[in-house]
Amino acid sequence: MQSWRRKSLWLALSASWLLILLRVFPVLRLAEPARRQAGGPQGWPRWLDAELLQSFSQPGELLEYGPQPPQAPRGGSCYREACFDASRCRGGSLKVFVYSAVGPISETPRKVLTSIEGSRYHTASAAEACLLVLVLSPDTPAGECHPALPQWDGGKNHLVLSLHPTPCLRIFQLGQAMVAEASPTVDTFRPGFDVALPLLPEAHPLRGGALGQLQQHSPLPGVALIAVAEDRGGWRLAGTNFSACPWDGRCEQDHGPKQTHPQATLPNATFCLIPGRSPDALHFLQALQVLAALQEMPLTRVLALRQQAQFLWDAYFSSIEKVIHTTLEIIQDRISGASAHPSLLWNSPPGALLALSTFSTSPSDFPFYHLQQGSRPLGRFSALIWVGAPGQPPLKLIQAVAGAQHCAQILVLWSSKKPPPPRWPETAVPLTVLDGHRKRTKFCVMRECRGTTLLSQASDRFLPYSAIDTDAILSLDAHSSLSTSEVDFAFMVWQSFPERMVGFLTWSHFWDEAQGGWGYTGERANEFSMVLTSAAFYHRYYHTLFTHSLPKALRTLADESPPCVDVLMNFLVAAVTKLPPIKVPYGPWHQKARPPPLAPGGPRFRAEPQPASQDCLNQMAAGFGHMPLVSSRLRLDPVLFKDPVSVLRKKYRSLEKP
Repeated sequence: MQSWRRKSLWLALSASWLLILLRVFPVLRLAEPARRQAGGPQGWPRWLDAELLQSFSQPGELLEYGPQPPQAPRGGSCYREACFDASRCRGGSLKVFVYSAVGPISETPRKVLTSIEGSRYHTASAAEACLLVLVLSPDTPAGECHPALPQWDGGKNHLVLSLHPTPCLRIFQLGQAMVAEASPTVDTFRPGFDVALPLLPEAHPLRGGALGQLQQHSPLPGVALIAVAEDRGGWRLAGTNFSACPWDGRCEQDHGPKQTHPQATLPNATFCLIPGRSPDALHFLQALQVLAALQEMPLTRVLALRQQAQFLWDAYFSSIEKVIHTTLEIIQDRISGASAHPSLLWNSPPGALLALSTFSTSPSDFPFYHLQQGSRPLGRFSALIWVGAPGQPPLKLIQAVAGAQHCAQILVLWSSKKPPPPRWPETAVPLTVLDGHRKRTKFCVMRECRGTTLLSQASDRFLPYSAIDTDAILSLDAHSSLSTSEVDFAFMVWQSFPERMVGFLTWSHFWDEAQGGWGYTGERANEFSMVLTSAAFYHRYYHTLFTHSLPKALRTLADESPPCVDVLMNFLVAAVTKLPPIKVPYGPWHQKARPPPLAPGGPRFRAEPQPASQDCLNQMAAGFGHMPLVSSRLRLDPVLFKDPVSVLRKKYRSLEKP
């Protein structure tokens, strides 16, 4: 015992002496890791979020992203607060009026007008517009560069847009108008007010656009590491990709900087730098001293940067429509201020054009960013049952869905000509009846119209109803047939893939060589590319995209041919995610209760596409500018599904028998 006391006293005295030494000699400190100095390298530019974009940036490398004070530009005294009246933008939304073309107009300006007039920004009334756009054509004679515009008002709230160099911009009295110009000069460009555009070729597609040309994940051995553009139009190459061939080291020796022929196309290099008006590209390269850093860059980092470049091309530059809409979205963010897109939404798929700030500016509210944030969507779903045909209320379906483990509420969208019943069955979850819309439509058979009939609008089911307060939606028809176990398992699958559609019945698209167009079939096969929205889970954000992002012509097509609404929603989700839907088990006994093929006003729950819907596939492919659907052979089944074991060991027992 005394020995233990002596040891305790010795430890206490030692600790006291240590504290005294640290107090008397402050130079003695425990070792700490070195901290980054204020004047150290700042890393990547401010438009990236270090916390969320781990793939090509590290935490702490990036500058804080915040609102910048207005700058007095070199080309004039205009900036947003001085030369733009934001009070005209009611509710913070950007409504755009575009002036009709005056005189001759080339193909590219014509595409610009089409892209604006078919967008969600367009308004036909100049009085309602927040922004008025004047599109200049390079073919406009110098004497017609000053069209009479009654709403000009010195250029306030105007955007003068030109995708190609035009003499009109040099003699046009811009006043307070913004300018969106291809390759502007630093002498006239007003930062924070004007918008710089890429110089597009005349044959650039209106919509859709080709994918990027990244064909190899890692750099080719022996190619130049960096190419720097020169003022005279050539390229100066430097460095060799030693990191690209570490396996044998047999790469070309680096013989120093060399120059390609003037006016050459982009050289084959891992990195390309365009320094602007640098007098000597070689000195610019030496001043940056980037070669050593680039040679030490891991191939995984190079791949991440290449993938990011491919994403930026596909999201913002691959078509004229995307370039114009990106320009308008930049102006929208300037108007919105604190409600603008955060940098993550601009720099992560699917991009700011498909992550609408009118829905939210928080990444956690969208279905695309849960993986990056390590989160999952909310654990409840809303069942939306569309009733568009005369018949009995879907009482059996309501009971099956209400018994699901994660069902939060049931919404019945009543679009039938018959009034809804006055009383509904008691359920374990709230049940709400919503009024749908109907419109009088021509009734045509084999392209022969025989009068009109009052039809429900199938696209009503995809409106962003405020009553839907969960992330997940289970879309159903009155004639759908599902069991509680099927609903429970499908929702569990959707929680792991919230950006995708998860459904039971599928279609598959194919290219028909004989017809020279797209076709699709509902035959049960291993491959599929669409799921029917008469029984499917998806994120509620797709209702907002469907209503506010799709061209009105496509929504009208879906209303006129109800089977097309399935195709349109699948097109939308595939175009956003670049991924196929997911199929889950569906009991074969449901097939026996399937109603006859679709008739005007009849049920929509079907497996085989109708002739009228075959043509909408081609019309929608033309409207999107490409075929976005992606085929898959994946079906997700629960553990022990159809295994020869006791049914008591299976969680979803009724999936294999009614």
